[in-house]
Amino acid sequence: MDFAAQVDERLHNLAKPPGSLGLLEQQVRQVFLAWGSFQEELRPRHIIFAADNGVVRSGVVAQLSDITYMQSVHMTEGTSAVTCFCRCHGIPYEVVDVGIDSEDAVGVDRKIARGTADFSVQPAMTTEQFTRAAAVGRERVEAAKARGCNILSFGEMGIGNTTTSAAVLTAIAPAGSAFLVGHGSARGNYRLWFHKEQVVKEALQKYEEEIQSPEDALRCVGGFDLAALYGAMLACAEARLPFYIDGFITAVALACAVKTHPAVRQYALPSHISREPGMSAALRLCGIDEYDVLIHADMALGEGTGAVLGVVMLKTMLYAVGHMATLDGINGEAEERHRRRMEKGAEHQDDR
Repeated sequence: MDFAAQVDERLHNLAKPPGSLGLLEQQVRQVFLAWGSFQEELRPRHIIFAADNGVVRSGVVAQLSDITYMQSVHMTEGTSAVTCFCRCHGIPYEVVDVGIDSEDAVGVDRKIARGTADFSVQPAMTTEQFTRAAAVGRERVEAAKARGCNILSFGEMGIGNTTTSAAVLTAIAPAGSAFLVGHGSARGNYRLWFHKEQVVKEALQKYEEEIQSPEDALRCVGGFDLAALYGAMLACAEARLPFYIDGFITAVALACAVKTHPAVRQYALPSHISREPGMSAALRLCGIDEYDVLIHADMALGEGTGAVLGVVMLKTMLYAVGHMATLDGINGEAEERHRRRMEKGAEHQDDR
Protein backbone atom coordinates (compact mmCIF):
# COMPACT_ATOMS: atom_id res chain seq x y z
CA MET A 1 0.00 0.00 0.00
CA ASP A 2 1.47 3.36 -0.99
CA PHE A 3 1.58 6.23 1.50
CA ALA A 4 -1.36 8.14 -0.02
CA ALA A 5 -3.52 5.04 0.44
CA GLN A 6 -2.30 4.73 4.05
CA VAL A 7 -3.31 8.35 4.71
CA ASP A 8 -6.76 7.80 3.21
CA GLU A 9 -7.24 4.62 5.23
CA ARG A 10 -6.29 6.37 8.46
CA LEU A 11 -8.65 9.30 7.87
CA HIS A 12 -11.51 7.06 6.75
CA ASN A 13 -11.06 4.92 9.87
CA LEU A 14 -11.68 7.81 12.27
CA ALA A 15 -14.90 7.49 14.28
CA LYS A 16 -17.05 9.82 12.18
CA PRO A 17 -18.88 9.80 8.86
CA PRO A 18 -16.35 9.83 5.97
CA GLY A 19 -15.45 13.36 4.87
CA SER A 20 -17.57 14.98 7.58
CA LEU A 21 -14.73 17.31 8.64
CA GLY A 22 -14.53 18.63 5.09
CA LEU A 23 -11.65 20.95 4.29
CA LEU A 24 -9.90 20.15 7.55
CA GLU A 25 -9.54 16.55 6.39
CA GLN A 26 -8.35 17.66 2.97
CA GLN A 27 -5.69 19.91 4.44
CA VAL A 28 -4.36 17.43 6.99
CA ARG A 29 -4.18 14.86 4.18
CA GLN A 30 -2.18 17.33 2.08
CA VAL A 31 0.18 17.97 4.98
CA PHE A 32 0.81 14.26 5.60
CA LEU A 33 1.58 13.79 1.90
CA ALA A 34 3.91 16.81 1.93
CA TRP A 35 5.80 15.37 4.90
CA GLY A 36 5.76 11.87 3.46
CA SER A 37 5.06 10.49 6.94
CA PHE A 38 2.60 10.63 9.83
CA GLN A 39 3.67 13.20 12.41
CA GLU A 40 1.72 14.00 15.56
CA GLU A 41 3.39 17.29 16.52
CA LEU A 42 3.03 20.53 14.59
CA ARG A 43 6.12 22.74 14.87
CA PRO A 44 5.14 26.00 13.17
CA ARG A 45 6.85 29.30 12.51
CA HIS A 46 5.32 32.49 11.14
CA ILE A 47 7.51 34.62 8.88
CA ILE A 48 6.61 38.22 7.98
CA PHE A 49 8.52 39.98 5.20
CA ALA A 50 8.41 43.77 5.52
CA ALA A 51 9.38 46.35 2.90
CA ASP A 52 8.40 49.73 1.51
CA ASN A 53 7.27 50.34 -2.05
CA GLY A 54 8.44 53.29 -4.12
CA VAL A 55 5.18 53.45 -6.07
CA VAL A 56 3.53 55.13 -3.07
CA ARG A 57 5.24 58.31 -4.27
CA SER A 58 2.78 58.23 -7.18
CA GLY A 59 -0.09 58.82 -4.78
CA VAL A 60 -1.67 55.34 -4.91
CA VAL A 61 -2.29 55.08 -1.14
CA ALA A 62 -3.96 57.22 1.49
CA GLN A 63 -1.58 56.34 4.34
CA LEU A 64 1.90 57.57 5.12
CA SER A 65 4.63 55.12 4.16
CA ASP A 66 6.04 55.54 7.70
CA ILE A 67 3.35 53.10 8.80
CA THR A 68 5.41 50.23 7.37
CA TYR A 69 8.19 51.00 9.84
CA MET A 70 5.92 51.68 12.80
CA GLN A 71 3.78 48.58 12.32
CA SER A 72 6.86 46.41 11.83
CA VAL A 73 8.18 47.69 15.16
CA HIS A 74 4.85 46.80 16.79
CA MET A 75 5.22 43.32 15.33
CA THR A 76 8.63 42.84 16.92
CA GLU A 77 7.11 44.01 20.21
CA GLY A 78 4.28 41.50 19.88
CA THR A 79 1.54 44.13 19.76
CA SER A 80 0.29 43.85 16.17
CA ALA A 81 -2.74 41.76 15.27
CA VAL A 82 -0.80 38.84 13.84
CA THR A 83 1.78 38.72 16.61
CA CYS A 84 -1.03 38.74 19.19
CA PHE A 85 -2.51 35.77 17.31
CA CYS A 86 0.88 34.06 17.43
CA ARG A 87 1.44 34.77 21.12
CA CYS A 88 -2.04 33.54 21.99
CA HIS A 89 -1.30 30.16 20.42
CA GLY A 90 2.41 29.87 21.19
CA ILE A 91 3.52 30.16 17.56
CA PRO A 92 7.09 31.49 17.10
CA TYR A 93 7.39 34.34 14.61
CA GLU A 94 9.93 36.63 13.01
CA VAL A 95 9.81 39.95 11.17
CA VAL A 96 12.28 40.13 8.30
CA ASP A 97 13.25 43.63 7.16
CA VAL A 98 13.85 43.10 3.47
CA GLY A 99 13.46 46.76 2.50
CA ILE A 100 11.84 49.08 5.06
CA ASP A 101 12.55 52.76 4.43
CA SER A 102 14.48 53.33 7.66
CA GLU A 103 18.09 53.78 8.72
CA ASP A 104 17.89 51.05 11.33
CA ALA A 105 16.65 47.59 10.48
CA VAL A 106 13.59 46.14 12.16
CA GLY A 107 13.69 42.52 13.29
CA VAL A 108 15.89 40.26 11.17
CA ASP A 109 18.11 42.57 9.11
CA ARG A 110 18.06 41.56 5.45
CA LYS A 111 17.48 45.05 4.06
CA ILE A 112 18.07 45.19 0.28
CA ALA A 113 17.43 48.93 0.03
CA ARG A 114 15.23 51.54 1.67
CA GLY A 115 12.23 50.57 -0.41
CA THR A 116 11.93 49.81 -4.10
CA ALA A 117 12.01 52.37 -6.90
CA ASP A 118 8.76 53.94 -8.10
CA PHE A 119 7.71 51.57 -10.87
CA SER A 120 5.74 54.31 -12.60
CA VAL A 121 9.15 55.84 -13.40
CA GLN A 122 11.55 52.89 -13.58
CA PRO A 123 11.55 49.16 -12.75
CA ALA A 124 10.89 48.54 -9.06
CA MET A 125 14.22 46.77 -8.62
CA THR A 126 17.33 45.73 -10.47
CA THR A 127 17.98 42.11 -11.39
CA GLU A 128 20.55 41.91 -8.59
CA GLN A 129 18.08 43.29 -6.03
CA PHE A 130 15.41 40.82 -7.10
CA THR A 131 17.85 37.92 -6.82
CA ARG A 132 18.90 39.05 -3.34
CA ALA A 133 15.31 39.47 -2.14
CA ALA A 134 14.32 36.01 -3.38
CA ALA A 135 17.43 34.59 -1.70
CA VAL A 136 16.34 36.14 1.61
CA GLY A 137 13.10 34.18 1.43
CA ARG A 138 14.97 30.99 0.68
CA GLU A 139 17.43 31.58 3.53
CA ARG A 140 14.67 32.17 6.11
CA VAL A 141 12.95 28.93 5.11
CA GLU A 142 16.21 27.01 5.40
CA ALA A 143 16.78 28.55 8.84
CA ALA A 144 13.30 27.51 9.97
CA LYS A 145 13.84 23.99 8.67
CA ALA A 146 17.13 23.80 10.60
CA ARG A 147 15.22 24.75 13.78
CA GLY A 148 13.00 21.72 13.29
CA CYS A 149 9.93 23.49 11.95
CA ASN A 150 7.60 21.27 9.95
CA ILE A 151 5.12 23.91 8.79
CA LEU A 152 5.39 27.61 8.00
CA SER A 153 2.96 30.46 7.55
CA PHE A 154 3.70 33.63 5.66
CA GLY A 155 2.71 37.25 6.07
CA GLU A 156 3.87 40.64 4.85
CA MET A 157 3.92 44.30 5.77
CA GLY A 158 4.36 47.16 3.35
CA ILE A 159 2.28 50.21 2.51
CA GLY A 160 1.45 50.06 -1.20
CA ASN A 161 1.79 46.32 -1.58
CA THR A 162 -1.78 45.78 -2.77
CA THR A 163 -0.80 48.03 -5.69
CA THR A 164 2.36 46.06 -6.46
CA SER A 165 0.48 42.77 -6.09
CA ALA A 166 -2.31 43.90 -8.42
CA ALA A 167 0.29 44.94 -10.98
CA VAL A 168 2.15 41.63 -10.78
CA LEU A 169 -1.05 39.59 -10.94
CA THR A 170 -2.35 41.46 -13.97
CA ALA A 171 1.02 41.00 -15.66
CA ILE A 172 1.04 37.20 -15.23
CA ALA A 173 -2.68 36.58 -15.75
CA PRO A 174 -3.87 35.20 -19.10
CA ALA A 175 -4.45 37.78 -21.81
CA GLY A 176 -7.95 39.22 -21.64
CA SER A 177 -8.33 38.77 -17.88
CA ALA A 178 -10.37 41.38 -16.07
CA PHE A 179 -8.29 44.15 -14.54
CA LEU A 180 -7.43 43.18 -10.99
CA VAL A 181 -6.79 46.39 -9.04
CA GLY A 182 -8.75 46.74 -5.81
CA HIS A 183 -9.24 49.45 -3.21
CA GLY A 184 -6.61 48.14 -0.80
CA SER A 185 -6.93 49.77 2.61
CA ALA A 186 -8.70 52.83 1.11
CA ARG A 187 -12.07 51.06 0.87
CA GLY A 188 -14.71 53.30 -0.68
CA ASN A 189 -12.24 55.93 -1.97
CA TYR A 190 -13.14 55.68 -5.66
CA ARG A 191 -11.00 58.61 -6.77
CA LEU A 192 -7.90 57.01 -5.28
CA TRP A 193 -8.88 53.62 -6.73
CA PHE A 194 -9.20 55.10 -10.23
CA HIS A 195 -5.77 56.77 -9.91
CA LYS A 196 -4.23 53.54 -8.65
CA GLU A 197 -5.74 51.67 -11.60
CA GLN A 198 -4.31 54.18 -14.05
CA VAL A 199 -0.82 54.00 -12.51
CA VAL A 200 -0.81 50.21 -12.77
CA LYS A 201 -2.22 50.18 -16.29
CA GLU A 202 0.35 52.66 -17.57
CA ALA A 203 3.21 50.80 -15.88
CA LEU A 204 2.20 47.50 -17.45
CA GLN A 205 2.10 49.16 -20.85
CA LYS A 206 5.54 50.63 -20.15
CA TYR A 207 7.07 47.23 -19.32
CA GLU A 208 5.00 45.10 -21.69
CA GLU A 209 7.97 43.88 -23.72
CA GLU A 210 10.24 43.52 -20.68
CA ILE A 211 7.87 41.29 -18.70
CA GLN A 212 8.20 37.77 -20.11
CA SER A 213 8.02 35.73 -16.89
CA PRO A 214 6.74 35.92 -13.29
CA GLU A 215 10.24 36.92 -12.17
CA ASP A 216 10.24 39.79 -14.68
CA ALA A 217 6.87 40.91 -13.32
CA LEU A 218 8.13 40.82 -9.73
CA ARG A 219 11.24 42.75 -10.68
CA CYS A 220 9.49 45.43 -12.76
CA VAL A 221 6.33 46.12 -10.74
CA GLY A 222 6.62 44.04 -7.56
CA GLY A 223 8.13 44.64 -4.14
CA PHE A 224 10.92 43.20 -2.03
CA ASP A 225 8.32 41.51 0.19
CA LEU A 226 6.75 39.79 -2.82
CA ALA A 227 10.14 38.68 -4.13
CA ALA A 228 11.09 37.27 -0.71
CA LEU A 229 7.77 35.43 -0.44
CA TYR A 230 8.33 34.00 -3.92
CA GLY A 231 11.78 32.71 -2.99
CA ALA A 232 10.47 31.31 0.29
CA MET A 233 7.71 29.34 -1.41
CA LEU A 234 10.11 27.82 -3.92
CA ALA A 235 12.36 26.82 -1.01
CA CYS A 236 9.43 25.22 0.83
CA ALA A 237 8.77 22.93 -2.12
CA GLU A 238 12.42 21.89 -2.22
CA ALA A 239 12.44 21.26 1.55
CA ARG A 240 9.06 19.45 1.53
CA LEU A 241 7.72 22.01 4.00
CA PRO A 242 3.99 22.71 3.80
CA PHE A 243 3.04 26.36 4.27
CA TYR A 244 -0.03 28.53 4.71
CA ILE A 245 -0.55 31.56 2.54
CA ASP A 246 -2.53 34.49 3.87
CA GLY A 247 -4.52 36.86 1.67
CA PHE A 248 -4.08 38.70 -1.61
CA ILE A 249 -0.38 39.55 -1.48
CA THR A 250 0.75 36.05 -0.53
CA ALA A 251 -1.65 34.55 -3.09
CA VAL A 252 0.02 36.60 -5.83
CA ALA A 253 3.45 35.43 -4.69
CA LEU A 254 2.15 31.86 -4.78
CA ALA A 255 0.76 32.34 -8.30
CA CYS A 256 4.23 33.45 -9.42
CA ALA A 257 5.87 30.49 -7.69
CA VAL A 258 3.42 27.93 -9.10
CA LYS A 259 3.76 29.39 -12.59
CA THR A 260 7.55 29.01 -12.29
CA HIS A 261 7.57 25.65 -10.49
CA PRO A 262 4.17 23.85 -10.49
CA ALA A 263 5.21 21.43 -7.71
CA VAL A 264 4.96 24.31 -5.22
CA ARG A 265 1.17 23.87 -5.28
CA GLN A 266 1.48 20.53 -3.43
CA TYR A 267 2.87 22.33 -0.38
CA ALA A 268 0.65 25.44 -0.36
CA LEU A 269 -2.36 25.63 1.96
CA PRO A 270 -4.92 28.44 1.51
CA SER A 271 -6.16 29.96 4.75
CA HIS A 272 -8.71 32.68 3.97
CA ILE A 273 -10.35 34.64 1.17
CA SER A 274 -9.38 38.30 1.18
CA ARG A 275 -11.95 40.84 0.04
CA GLU A 276 -9.47 42.16 -2.55
CA PRO A 277 -11.00 41.48 -6.00
CA GLY A 278 -7.84 39.82 -7.30
CA MET A 279 -7.76 37.17 -4.57
CA SER A 280 -9.93 34.61 -6.35
CA ALA A 281 -8.09 35.24 -9.62
CA ALA A 282 -4.72 34.64 -7.96
CA LEU A 283 -5.96 31.41 -6.41
CA ARG A 284 -7.34 30.21 -9.74
CA LEU A 285 -3.90 30.63 -11.28
CA CYS A 286 -2.71 28.18 -8.61
CA GLY A 287 -5.52 25.70 -9.28
CA ILE A 288 -7.32 26.58 -6.03
CA ASP A 289 -11.06 27.19 -5.95
CA GLU A 290 -12.28 29.78 -3.45
CA TYR A 291 -14.64 27.16 -1.99
CA ASP A 292 -11.57 25.12 -1.04
CA VAL A 293 -10.40 27.87 1.33
CA LEU A 294 -11.00 27.45 5.07
CA ILE A 295 -11.99 30.94 6.22
CA HIS A 296 -14.45 33.35 4.59
CA ALA A 297 -14.47 36.22 7.09
CA ASP A 298 -14.18 39.41 4.96
CA MET A 299 -10.61 39.92 6.23
CA ALA A 300 -8.16 42.23 4.49
CA LEU A 301 -5.53 43.06 7.11
CA GLY A 302 -2.56 41.11 5.83
CA GLU A 303 0.39 40.37 8.12
CA GLY A 304 -0.49 36.67 7.88
CA THR A 305 -3.47 36.86 10.25
CA GLY A 306 -5.45 34.33 8.23
CA ALA A 307 -2.41 32.11 7.75
CA VAL A 308 -1.86 31.84 11.51
CA LEU A 309 -5.52 30.95 12.04
CA GLY A 310 -5.04 28.24 9.42
CA VAL A 311 -2.15 26.81 11.45
CA VAL A 312 -4.32 26.82 14.58
CA MET A 313 -7.10 24.92 12.78
CA LEU A 314 -4.61 22.43 11.36
CA LYS A 315 -3.10 21.87 14.82
CA THR A 316 -6.57 21.10 16.13
CA MET A 317 -7.25 18.66 13.30
CA LEU A 318 -3.87 16.97 13.72
CA TYR A 319 -4.60 16.43 17.41
CA ALA A 320 -7.96 14.91 16.54
CA VAL A 321 -6.39 12.53 14.03
CA GLY A 322 -3.99 11.32 16.71
CA HIS A 323 -6.53 10.96 19.51
CA MET A 324 -9.95 10.16 18.02
CA ALA A 325 -11.49 6.74 18.41
CA THR A 326 -11.41 4.61 15.27
CA LEU A 327 -14.14 2.73 13.46
CA ASP A 328 -12.12 -0.47 13.88
CA GLY A 329 -12.05 0.11 17.63
CA ILE A 330 -15.74 0.98 17.85
CA ASN A 331 -16.74 -2.00 15.71
CA GLY A 332 -14.64 -4.28 17.91
CA GLU A 333 -16.23 -2.84 21.05
CA ALA A 334 -19.70 -3.18 19.54
CA GLU A 335 -19.07 -6.81 18.62
CA GLU A 336 -17.78 -7.53 22.13
CA ARG A 337 -20.81 -5.80 23.69
CA HIS A 338 -23.13 -7.78 21.42
CA ARG A 339 -21.38 -11.04 22.32
CA ARG A 340 -21.76 -10.32 26.04
CA ARG A 341 -25.44 -9.49 25.63
CA MET A 342 -26.00 -12.72 23.73
CA GLU A 343 -24.19 -14.71 26.42
CA LYS A 344 -26.22 -13.01 29.12
CA GLY A 345 -29.42 -13.78 27.23
CA ALA A 346 -28.42 -17.43 26.95
CA GLU A 347 -27.80 -17.58 30.72
CA HIS A 348 -31.32 -16.25 31.37
CA GLN A 349 -32.73 -18.94 29.11
CA ASP A 350 -30.85 -21.63 31.06
CA ASP A 351 -32.17 -20.30 34.38
CA ARG A 352 -35.71 -20.84 33.16
